[in-house]
Amino acid sequence: MSDVATRLAEIVGEQQVLTGDQISADYAGDEALTVPGQQPRFLARPGTAEEVAALLVAAAEHGVPVTARGSGTGLSGAARPRPDGLLVSFERMNAVLEVDTENHVAVVQPGVTLSELDARTAEAGLNYTVYPGEMSASVGGNVGANAGGMRAVKYGVTRHNVLGLQAALPTGELIRTGGKLTKISTGYDLTQLVIGSEGTLALATEVIVKLYPRPAHGVTVLAPFEDLNQVLAVVPRIISSGLAPHILEYIDNLTMAAMTYAADLRLGVPDEVRDASGAYLVVGLENRTAALLDGDVELLGTLLGDLGAAEVYVLEGNAARTLIEAREKAFWTAKSIGADDVIDVVVPRSEMAEFLASTRELALKAESGVLGCGHAGDGNVHLAVFQKDPDKRRALLHEIFAEGMAVGGAISGEHGIGNAKRDHFVELEDPAKLELLRRIKQAFDPAGILNPGVLLD
Repeated sequence: MSDVATRLAEIVGEQQVLTGDQISADYAGDEALTVPGQQPRFLARPGTAEEVAALLVAAAEHGVPVTARGSGTGLSGAARPRPDGLLVSFERMNAVLEVDTENHVAVVQPGVTLSELDARTAEAGLNYTVYPGEMSASVGGNVGANAGGMRAVKYGVTRHNVLGLQAALPTGELIRTGGKLTKISTGYDLTQLVIGSEGTLALATEVIVKLYPRPAHGVTVLAPFEDLNQVLAVVPRIISSGLAPHILEYIDNLTMAAMTYAADLRLGVPDEVRDASGAYLVVGLENRTAALLDGDVELLGTLLGDLGAAEVYVLEGNAARTLIEAREKAFWTAKSIGADDVIDVVVPRSEMAEFLASTRELALKAESGVLGCGHAGDGNVHLAVFQKDPDKRRALLHEIFAEGMAVGGAISGEHGIGNAKRDHFVELEDPAKLELLRRIKQAFDPAGILNPGVLLD
């Protein structure tokens, strides 16, 4: 092991290699509630893509498993290192290399956080539109998980907003995929294969992201409804209206109560309306002029009223920001009130009502609690699960995942599989697809050093 540490120090410098007790507990994992952290044997902090590639060669030579880490904000356990392994932290590779205002892209290193990228793009009047709910998340981590967030209903998830990569293969090569291109039809799409691979195929060392003009005017609309089915019935009508909301969220009444209490929210909803409401719809609208936005708000208000909303509240300024921030931090709210797990099943939008009804029945039978909120515009259901017994909780989650897949959905819409949901994924997924994934993994990583045990067994 001392030989390995010496080799790593030769690559990145002695000050950038830590071992054993020198490694802070912060590096032991991510935010997954059911994946306990564990310390790696080695921690290396590379400063260049070439150093990343050299670290992978050294790890392969010594049979050392490698886990990549951005900011550690993931929710799947994919950033938990192996106790005999090397954790590659990208904290030093945190530069915005370029904001290209002609091609509307930014070129960034993987350790750049979303808040840092947002500040740089704002200077140019542009915007990177992937907001997964934690602005301290890194772009590289978002690539690994294919992170999404509330704005996916309009702008898509990470894979829709990354145009190209530089990536280090576990065999030591550095490759470039895609580029400053809006389309490409030349061979296999390696960019998209690496995105969402959770650090099991290659490590992104540079990322080209798509930018949009930053909207000048925006507003948030809150509409309480009698029950969740009414909320979900409204969603396709809003989308077909042509309004193009960038946020379209449902929040059940218990989650809204927890959010407003935790954030000390004052939304102006009278007690009698709040008490009669079973669920809420949150709609974000943006436009280039105030007049156009006012027209959109008027159309939306009429539509919501016709479809059963108890009231329509137009929030601007601090009230709007606070509500969106509270929704983005719903995971922390769920954690603070004792949730034992938080999952993010995705189903076709048309199946959300049936799926949520099924989860309530499954939870009742399992003597468990399930509540939540989600991206109503894209079918991504976020559920906080309350069941202390790990065996009962696992059985309930398995049934919920199976139900989601049965209606045409998938186990995860944006958090990823990682260590937390690997066993469910392997048990429920088509065996032919799993074997194909294993062959792809073998082609990229013949030594099997990249995040072994993550995603696949």
